[in-house]
Amino acid sequence: MPIDLYFATLSPPSRAVLMTLKQLKLDVNVIDVNLQKGEHLTEEYLKRNPQHTVPTLVDDGFSLSESRAIMQYLVSKYAPNSALYPTHDLKKRAHVDRLLYYDMSIGYAIRDAVMIKVMRGVEPHENSVKNFKNNFKVLDTFIGDNKYVAGNELTIADISYLSTLTALALNDYKELDDFPNVKNWFFRIQKELPYFDEVNGKIPELIKQFAASKK
Repeated sequence: MPIDLYFATLSPPSRAVLMTLKQLKLDVNVIDVNLQKGEHLTEEYLKRNPQHTVPTLVDDGFSLSESRAIMQYLVSKYAPNSALYPTHDLKKRAHVDRLLYYDMSIGYAIRDAVMIKVMRGVEPHENSVKNFKNNFKVLDTFIGDNKYVAGNELTIADISYLSTLTALALNDYKELDDFPNVKNWFFRIQKELPYFDEVNGKIPELIKQFAASKK
């Protein structure tokens, strides 16, 4: 029985979950949710996810929202011995958890310093720009000389960050020029994942189309 994933293409968390499912080679039924038409606000959808957000996962009757919780659940259930989310090494798992939580800070920084001009038609506040640079400097330090975000093995933290950073396609990723470790990791790792382009390949074009529609 396939897993149902309620999904929106422009949602980085949705794409992070879909990439995790593909990494685990799980059978998934992707159900597109039209946010502009309010399909996430229907009574039927709210029964699955009272937060009315995407993504939402339904696995054998079990509904779960919040992308990072979904990713942790999927690996814990279907690949419990995988390095994707270490279950037998508490310190490694805690480090992955830390990076997953920090990804939220990165997402907010991108929203407030980059996407705000598209979403609200205003220039970002100087404090937002400063916060963006500070957050990315920390991420650059976390990565350092590692091959992956959390060390030398691919984890769900990599998958989550890959999806989050695609929002920077709006400016052709020029914001990454000041953060060489992040930039090198971002463009190198996506080439390793055979499903990256399938899931994210159209995102740069879609983001720019979305930005143009807001002008």
